[in-house]
Amino acid sequence: MTDLLIDTTDRVMTITLNRVDKKNSFTTAMYADMADALADAQAEDNIRVVVIQGHETVFSAGNDIADFLKAPPTAMDAPVFRFLRAISNFPKPVVAAVCGPAVGIGTTLLFHCDLVYAGDNAAFSMPFVNLGVCPEAASSLLAPQRMGYGRAAEALLLGDPFMAEAALEMGLVSRIVPPAEANALAQRQAQRLAAKPFSSVLETKRLMKHSHASEVDQRLIEEAKVFGRMLGEPAAREAFGAFMEKRQPNFTNL
Repeated sequence: MTDLLIDTTDRVMTITLNRVDKKNSFTTAMYADMADALADAQAEDNIRVVVIQGHETVFSAGNDIADFLKAPPTAMDAPVFRFLRAISNFPKPVVAAVCGPAVGIGTTLLFHCDLVYAGDNAAFSMPFVNLGVCPEAASSLLAPQRMGYGRAAEALLLGDPFMAEAALEMGLVSRIVPPAEANALAQRQAQRLAAKPFSSVLETKRLMKHSHASEVDQRLIEEAKVFGRMLGEPAAREAFGAFMEKRQPNFTNL
């Protein structure tokens, strides 16, 4: 089974996470394919909108830890960082449909989407500290901006999850619908965008993003450097080891 399904119809590219048996957890290969798909979508004039969607029961459980540990991302050319740069700088509209768990990068990638439609079963979490690492996707910048510092601190320092209603209130999602309707709604909204004057859509997104684009780029780089360093430190080794051994981590002396 293909872990990603990529389809282009009526000027909309749809990227479907298709690894439901593994809770749509991301592999290095998936990041590389998503980065390549976004590059293709940016270059192709006949593609006006990108939709990223999962299954009505799960968006993504974040990184596939076993795959992640085979080739940890310690340099900016790692596929995960290529994908994050691609989506953060993508000039065309990105629409996401999110149902069920959205863990780690499953949440942080949404900060770079223009419209996010959530099933009422959506559950968001950014448990980077619990894994002995730091945030990524410029979420250390964008989460406080979007959520307010207090809520961002609970989500990033404590790793507390938050549900669809809270995500709607803080502006991370645009609308909540029953899970079976989320992907279809994202597709309808993408078609609406694709039918509008394209230059107007592009310039409007550029103007909205322009004021903090360079700051986002700088934060992506800074987070990636810190993330790579922290992966080799004792806390991360204990956290990932405990995950693989299915036990509680012990950070008492770390």
